[in-house]
Amino acid sequence: MFFKRLGIDLGTANSLVYLAGEGVVLNEPTVVAVAIEDNRVVAVGNEAKEMLGRTPGNIVASRPLKDGVIADYVVTEAMLRYFIDRVCGKTRFFKPEVMICVPAGCTQVERRAVMDATMAAGARTVYLIEEPLAAAIGAKIPIAQPSGNMIVDIGGGSTEAAVISLGGVVVHNSVRVAGNKLDESISAYIKKKYNLFIGERMAEEVKIQIGSALQPSSASSNKMTWPKKMEVRGRDSLSGLPRMIEVLSEEITTAIQNPLTSILSAVKGVLENTPPELASDIIDKGIVLSGGTSLLRNIDKFLVLGTGVPVHVAEDSLLCVVRGTGVALENIELYKRSIAKR
Repeated sequence: MFFKRLGIDLGTANSLVYLAGEGVVLNEPTVVAVAIEDNRVVAVGNEAKEMLGRTPGNIVASRPLKDGVIADYVVTEAMLRYFIDRVCGKTRFFKPEVMICVPAGCTQVERRAVMDATMAAGARTVYLIEEPLAAAIGAKIPIAQPSGNMIVDIGGGSTEAAVISLGGVVVHNSVRVAGNKLDESISAYIKKKYNLFIGERMAEEVKIQIGSALQPSSASSNKMTWPKKMEVRGRDSLSGLPRMIEVLSEEITTAIQNPLTSILSAVKGVLENTPPELASDIIDKGIVLSGGTSLLRNIDKFLVLGTGVPVHVAEDSLLCVVRGTGVALENIELYKRSIAKR
């Protein structure tokens, strides 16, 4: 085969590329820096993320995807072209086949925008696969069998909860609340309590270092295995001067309860609409978590307390969706019922 085949997980926080026959070849933040005068793309990925909140007036660093869907079409197209060029080379005789995953709850207009942007970025053929299905394939769930499997993909912009049986999505629910909303809640809490403005990178760092879905006393072990406090730097909202404070893990858990409750509601919504036969399968097998935000401490225990159903975090949960997209691309005949083509 002369042309390359790519599976792309176009996420709100990170974008990953799978090259058929090789595996995951690219994993970069979904951030693009653009020069204002001529609309030229200055940097993409890791290089652009370093610029977030630190750019001069003539450069804007932004995330072109919001809540799992395209918010800025032109910038998304430039970013996709950059990813395709990185993997396939700038000079190529044959255009690649590309499969992209989209949230199950996105509209026809949003799906069309993804397809058009990918074609404009240099793809030969574009396939679309729904995120929960790709995550289930990547988590090695046997989706073709006539039994219920529940997957919850918690990414950066949206949470997708779905019950899958016989290779298709039976019930699904999507809320545009995920990792980014947790970061925003942390920023808002620190601003309200300490009068301190912090950037989104600092908020994300706090979430990763000391964040937990449950208070240490509620978690099964009383011993904390993660840092109890962390230094946070930002700008004082009253004096306008730089300031540093210490925040405790318990405060961060309190700060992120609202978005976590929205995620729990989405999971419950799917369980409430699941046919009884499939519900009994889910009680036996449990719920599988994938996506970057599923790495938040104790989020599995938080969902167990809320639903009463066993919850497991998938192995390499950050890569589940892109691996599933790649597997579907390599075995397109098996999954053709679940894939849209352009």
